Amino acid sequence: MATATHEVLNQPPPLEGHDALALDRAMGEGLAREGAGSRVDEVDAVGRRVGDPGWIRAGALANAHEPELHTHDRFGHRVDEVTYHPAYHQLLSQAVADGLAGGPWADEGVAPHVTRAAKFSLWTQVEAGHGCPVSMTYSIVPALRALPELSATWEPLLTSRTYDPAPAPVGEKRGALAGMAMTEKQGGSDVRANTTRAEPTGARGPGEEYRLTGHKWFCSAPMSDLFLMLAQTDAGLSCLAVPRWLPDGTRNAIEVQRLKDKLGNRANASSEIELDGALGTLVGEEGRGIRTILTMVNHTRLDCVIGVTGQMRASVSQALHHAHHREVFGRRLADQPLMANVLADLAVESEAATTTMLRLAGAYDRGETAFARIATAVAKYWTCKRTPVVAAESLECLGGNGYVEEAPLARLFRESPLNGIWEGSGNVMCLDVLRAAAREPESLEALLAELDLAKGADARLDRAVADLHAELSDLSDLEARARRIVERAALALQGSLLVRHAPPAVADAFCASRLDRDAGLALGTLPAGVDTAAIVARAWPVAA
Repeated sequence: MATATHEVLNQPPPLEGHDALALDRAMGEGLAREGAGSRVDEVDAVGRRVGDPGWIRAGALANAHEPELHTHDRFGHRVDEVTYHPAYHQLLSQAVADGLAGGPWADEGVAPHVTRAAKFSLWTQVEAGHGCPVSMTYSIVPALRALPELSATWEPLLTSRTYDPAPAPVGEKRGALAGMAMTEKQGGSDVRANTTRAEPTGARGPGEEYRLTGHKWFCSAPMSDLFLMLAQTDAGLSCLAVPRWLPDGTRNAIEVQRLKDKLGNRANASSEIELDGALGTLVGEEGRGIRTILTMVNHTRLDCVIGVTGQMRASVSQALHHAHHREVFGRRLADQPLMANVLADLAVESEAATTTMLRLAGAYDRGETAFARIATAVAKYWTCKRTPVVAAESLECLGGNGYVEEAPLARLFRESPLNGIWEGSGNVMCLDVLRAAAREPESLEALLAELDLAKGADARLDRAVADLHAELSDLSDLEARARRIVERAALALQGSLLVRHAPPAVADAFCASRLDRDAGLALGTLPAGVDTAAIVARAWPVAA
């Protein structure tokens, strides 16, 4: 018989059974502020699922059992199929049913993009990998509208709330998912270096058929039904819509060469593909492929902000939960002054991201094109840079318990750098901000006007905005200073939003530590006088 040598004491229970929206006051307040207050119940349904042990288990299983590529069947036929654990399909089915894929484009309710952003940010806390095809499906719809006849065929399926994983042509599907394949090994972000060719099968021009030949270095979610791809034509880089299955029921000439062995994002299959005369339809004009596909890219960049905001909150929630249950030196960790400083700083970073994300989604709902153009790039750069920092600090709050794979923080940490790389790395985002300011000055004017809405409310913010103006007026070495400029713009934007909308304790802590620099370089160095207790209580009301 086994002999019990000890009893388990002072170990927190798993974080489950909670309502993720009810615990996130910044999210709830932001929904109302950005026009989605009447839809809080449907968002809360997602928030309750986030805490459901069954869904938490599904997220873990989808990552533990990674996708597998089968290039041929047992008879030697080429099949190019990726198989997933059933948990992956369960997660994706629920995401599609909740309208996280193409749902907003067919949603007649108020604030569809804000509602969807809140849901997606919450659902990401369960598992991030399956969000890749969700995001690309959401983002492809406005790009396809450049070709109405193609959109008429695909949009009803892309906006469907039915997940249909069947390998079949579009005419036999009840719902469809989309992907994207831009990068090639010789170019990466420099897509103009692409060598994949597209030759017309007959007439040239939008809506006509082309054959693509070449290799794509990154193609995520290769089991999607439709892909936007970039390829060279005689007129230059062009955008084509390439289905995985042809109308006659045969596979298109897309061969999956291998799956990437990635640091994180394990549930999602990312692949290299070979195009051997694959048929596609030209979307937009020949030679205008970047402009055409950017409509999709801008929405996937918005989703990068949404995704990392959810990941930040998931990390911070784990740290807060642990600290409110664990006792050290006769007191809860959360009540220890230094730990309270760390938790409060984490909470401020998470709230700043949440408030920015919802404001950005609101701009898409309200058609604030100029603001969204530049603010999306600014927010993507900064929130993606902060996410690994938040994940690492949250993990440290759990000590050794956070570093083991049984804890969700190990997966969150591996996931944390991803969105900063996808859809434009940090340097690409910063150069894009400079490009927008130079070529579309109305976008910079819209961003500065947003900052001015908080003018006079906090002297530290006013100084930060003045410093940003000074940086922008100095035209020397702009590219070399691009990260500094965009960082200042992001902090000023977050400061403006928090000063206007967050409780005084949160706004004061942000301005003191991020704008006035009255803090150290690491999280947990908030200056004396900051009301850490109020900030932590707001971030984790379950302990009240």
